[in-house]
Amino acid sequence: MSRSPNVRRIPRPFEPRDLDRLAVPAIISGIAEPIISLVDTAFVGRLGTADLAAVGIASSFFLLVVWVLAQTRSAVLAVVARYYGERRLEAVAGLVPIALWMNFLLGILFLALTNLFAEEIFKLYNAEGAVLEKAVMYFRVRSYGFPVVLATFAITGAFRGIQNLRWGMWISLLGALVNLILNPPLIFGYGSLEGLGIVGSAWASLIAQLVMFAVALMIMRRRTTFPLYPRTWRHPDLAGLWLLSGNLFARTIALNLCYYLGNRFATGYGEAYIGAHSIAMQIWLFSAFFIDGYAAAGSSLVGRFAGAHDRGSVYRVSWRVVRQSVLIGMALAGIYLLAYGAIGRLFTADPAVLTLLTGVFWMVIVTQPINAVGFAFDGVYKGLGEGRILRNALLATTALVFVPLILLGDAWGWQLHAVWTAFLGWMLARGGVLAFHFQRNHGPRAMRAQVLTSDT
Repeated sequence: MSRSPNVRRIPRPFEPRDLDRLAVPAIISGIAEPIISLVDTAFVGRLGTADLAAVGIASSFFLLVVWVLAQTRSAVLAVVARYYGERRLEAVAGLVPIALWMNFLLGILFLALTNLFAEEIFKLYNAEGAVLEKAVMYFRVRSYGFPVVLATFAITGAFRGIQNLRWGMWISLLGALVNLILNPPLIFGYGSLEGLGIVGSAWASLIAQLVMFAVALMIMRRRTTFPLYPRTWRHPDLAGLWLLSGNLFARTIALNLCYYLGNRFATGYGEAYIGAHSIAMQIWLFSAFFIDGYAAAGSSLVGRFAGAHDRGSVYRVSWRVVRQSVLIGMALAGIYLLAYGAIGRLFTADPAVLTLLTGVFWMVIVTQPINAVGFAFDGVYKGLGEGRILRNALLATTALVFVPLILLGDAWGWQLHAVWTAFLGWMLARGGVLAFHFQRNHGPRAMRAQVLTSDT
């Protein structure tokens, strides 16, 4: 007897292997951009401390702008995953190309704005002299990647929504490989090819991002039901998509304020200080994207089970994401501790930079398992589509924790320790606030209350 197309199957409840199966490709795909920045930093560090500081500032700013503007990836993931859980994927197909091309146009806008005001932007970071000149040179090339990176993020958000994170993984691996191959000849030269220095590193990153975008488009066109171009620019969920994106955008503005203040204060202390801070921050960002892999996998599953109205599975997925993320954070902390004296030498030979990095790097290590809690719940709330909670949590912890700590630490003369004390306290507050809210609103007591309300 054939099944009626209108009869929905009851989705299978959550099993731990579901999360583990998605997490590995999510981790690999998530670290593509920070790996590209780390590779740039490692090669450029051989050119000198000014080059290292310039790439540290410019690549951090590039990543932070991408973070702000790429929140549509999480929004697309949440919407597509909900439709996937409801088994109505065809109803959301038209939304994906709208998000893709709107992201592309948004990238062009920010390419124009940031390219035009690049010098003024990096002056706000206290950059001057050779550091300012080199940062502007590097960024003006790399900023051409904004449209393709943002469009790629929209596409991979749709892939994640349909529970396929492998495609994003292969795209990311390809991009990182292209960047790694191109960096040495473009920076230092090869044969008759003259090296371009810091600008060559920016070109290597840009070419890698173009390759990733081309492959993402090819997969979307050949392997999914999502069209490449929208038939109409209207969709019932478009307003909800942009509302969620707007809340996540506001959240990420607060996030960027913290990173901006960290870079600004470090640059103000001197060239060696921003060099050391740039290395520490690149490693911190790499770890953030690495830990965020389980959160990305959790977002996909949470969205799917929320669409299927399976609150029990949402709860179990969420806490497993937290536990696994903390374990990864602890593993990274252990690796960094074992390599404490060697990590800095991968990026620079400047003894002043290495001394400063050694003095503050233990704080980067301590933050790893603490960061994991905040990143895990970020993923959970993105999957639930509750961007307002993330917005409010970030705004509150930035205003009440990060800003006071960095100002007080600077006033007390802590220098780089002031910056990293602020990051440590901020991440502790972020994770704590979100964990408390989740347990209160999505825990067993909340589920029992909902059952009682529905029964009455």
